[in-house]
Amino acid sequence: MLLNGKVAIITGASRGIGKAIAKEFVEQGAKVAFTYHSSEEKAKALEKELTANGGEVRGFKSDAAQMDQAEQLVNQVVDAFGTVDIVVNNAGITEDTLLMRMNEEQWDRVINVNLKSCFALTKAVMRTMLKARSGSIINVSSVVGVQGNAGQANYAASKAGILGFTKSVALELGSRNIRCNAIAPGFIETEMTGALDEATVQGWRDAIPLKRGGQPEDVAQLCTFLASDMSSYITGQTICIDGGMITA
Repeated sequence: MLLNGKVAIITGASRGIGKAIAKEFVEQGAKVAFTYHSSEEKAKALEKELTANGGEVRGFKSDAAQMDQAEQLVNQVVDAFGTVDIVVNNAGITEDTLLMRMNEEQWDRVINVNLKSCFALTKAVMRTMLKARSGSIINVSSVVGVQGNAGQANYAASKAGILGFTKSVALELGSRNIRCNAIAPGFIETEMTGALDEATVQGWRDAIPLKRGGQPEDVAQLCTFLASDMSSYITGQTICIDGGMITA
């Protein structure tokens, strides 16, 4: 198992990509602490599912964008599992609208949840990782952060900000054997895309060179690689997982 004995924190893991990452990490031998903000029922169900299969898993209700809650989360995880080896900053929201209609609250909420959360948890976990002189931080960005998208100025700005943040953290912490990388998913088929009409979804699939949408498990497997020693010489990078979408 690639993550045997490692301790991971995954934010926003009660559904979608975060849920898939939590499952994959447990299968690979990691002890997993995951956060949720409002979906307590789904979080408890995930905790029950993964512990039933023999995993060491705990869900924590935490606002990823709040510094004090991020610090409390790290302290709770260290108390429960002894350390933190891996962080996946996955928490994210969208509030899509054209810039001319976007209000300040919509801008601030998306920047705070998507970008400030990366800052808050990374800063909170640094002391633990510096003491251990090891760690892997994985920040979930998006192809929208790489190339932009109409109607998503706030989301694109937050996800592009993650890329610059990732490179800076990699430069600051590399000498202590702490790695920081970003992943940029493209069209990943989750519960949210399942609510769209089939014609729209098929149109997106047809525009992708691999002619299909990605699955949350695809992203989870990439996270496992970046969290494991298999990627021990990779840091400061952005890896697009998009079926070739932004190379077309």
